[in-house]
Amino acid sequence: MTSRNFARVIGIVFLAVGVLGFVPGLKSPPPLWAPNMVADGEYGLLLGLFPVNWIHNLVHLIIGFAAWRASNTMSDARKFARGLAIVYGGLAVMGLIPVLNSTFGLIPLFGHDVWLHAATAAIAAYFGFGQRAEKMEIRERYKRAA
Repeated sequence: MTSRNFARVIGIVFLAVGVLGFVPGLKSPPPLWAPNMVADGEYGLLLGLFPVNWIHNLVHLIIGFAAWRASNTMSDARKFARGLAIVYGGLAVMGLIPVLNSTFGLIPLFGHDVWLHAATAAIAAYFGFGQRAEKMEIRERYKRAA
């Protein structure tokens, strides 16, 4: 997979997750131990696993649009992947710190979101900072040109 394809896939996944987060039937109430949210509209566990609220859903939609837009060029896709790796790595760490795992009551970052953010950061780092993805894309471009 190339960095451009990675950005396209991430775009589709994040747009889908952002939309699904607004579907009430796909969410269960947050557990009793979950932190209270200042922005508690649409607050719940998506698919019974991942904490979301309306701001979290909007962030997913914004990232999805940014990823789709970045997938137009290899350079933009790699920059997007690098940014996603850094931001999502930070979010994974924040999710481990009790005072920060609700982003000051705005966006829930606890539970299964922690490992999901860490995995997203690791995969994005591979496509953003790894050389293999770029070399594969360059080879594909030369094959198409020949």
